[in-house]
Amino acid sequence: MFQNFQRRISLASFFPTEAIANMSETNSSLKQSLSQLKCHFTWNFKEKDIPEDLEERLHEQIEFSNSASKGTMYNMLAYIKHLRGKDEDALEYLKQAEESIQQEHCDKAEVRNLVTWGNYAWVNYHLGRLPEAQAYVDKVKQVCKKFSSPYRIECPELENEEGWTRLKCGGLQTERAMVCFEKALEKHPRDPESTSGLAIAVYRVSDSQTPVDVTDSLHKAIKLNPDNHYLKVVLALTRQRMKEGDEGESLVEEALEKAPKDPEVVEAATKFYKRKGDSEKTSELTQKNLTRQHYYKGYIYRGEVLRKSNMMSSDELNELIKKAIDHLKKAHEMDENLPCVCLYLGELYSRVGEHEEAERYFQEELGKAQTPIAKQRFHLHYGNVQLENNQTEKAIHHYMEGCSFWSKRKLVTEAGLDFGSLIGILI
Repeated sequence: MFQNFQRRISLASFFPTEAIANMSETNSSLKQSLSQLKCHFTWNFKEKDIPEDLEERLHEQIEFSNSASKGTMYNMLAYIKHLRGKDEDALEYLKQAEESIQQEHCDKAEVRNLVTWGNYAWVNYHLGRLPEAQAYVDKVKQVCKKFSSPYRIECPELENEEGWTRLKCGGLQTERAMVCFEKALEKHPRDPESTSGLAIAVYRVSDSQTPVDVTDSLHKAIKLNPDNHYLKVVLALTRQRMKEGDEGESLVEEALEKAPKDPEVVEAATKFYKRKGDSEKTSELTQKNLTRQHYYKGYIYRGEVLRKSNMMSSDELNELIKKAIDHLKKAHEMDENLPCVCLYLGELYSRVGEHEEAERYFQEELGKAQTPIAKQRFHLHYGNVQLENNQTEKAIHHYMEGCSFWSKRKLVTEAGLDFGSLIGILI
């Protein structure tokens, strides 16, 4: 009690009553502004609304799905991290969301990033970084002013962001996702993104008595999104339900041929063949799913090794590396053609000092690298390993090799630097 009294005296001596009142008023004003933003924090998601495996599934879709917006996925990952009390990790995902949106939607990046900036503001607020939170609120306000609105605007892009978020959560959120996509389509009736979102949502909430409506929605969505192969498998499942399985199977085969590693395509195709009673094909696709699961568990553990190596004891770090290696090796045994798996194994073995084993995997990866991007990726990662092992000249050599495979564009490294900048720093 006496200590609390002392603390009040101490606070009063450093912060006069008027200053404390002003701080409280500023905080209240900021909280009111935050509540008006359109983002994950104001869409009233609870932790119970988030499926346990959603984080892993989002990582899979970022890596393999051609139809998913990475910016949307990273925003969702950031919110999941916040719900789990990992706000610093949330900030890292928001940075990736902002970068992805700039690449994917450069013509509308400013509007698309309103959700990201809203999330940034809320995360900083929860971290007690009020000036940073206010700065992001101001960024949102600056964009919204162009639309004569203080903190939020009604537009298809933002409705789609909310719609996809709810759709990924599934369950009761699916019907609310439908509302979002329908609102987006009121302003742009032929918007490909809204149309595909609504078609998937309608399929998921439909029952056996409404297959015709689902088919119409899916046909329209596929016409506007011909490269979305998941939609084709969903149409096949709908036709199967309508006793048109033969015609649907050709759609499944086409989707698997063009998107053989897309997790949503593979899972939906597995469901199709299981319903058909084709045990051989079901077993083959189930094996693919298992391979992917091992791959992504290893991928996620590897990510934790990269992000948290400076915050862990050597025993904790070695245990994490062991988990990553175990899962990646199982995935590699099941499918030798998985992207980057040998590269990741080489990095991890190098970290624990098993350089011969690391070199074996690096050479296997080099033998598979056929495209300019794959070769550049190899030289970047291999150069980073040489740098970590104090082999500066070898690192520079591989960074130079990486540059030679892509002269027309400036590719960015995982550290946020281009090859030229890395070489300049080292020289």
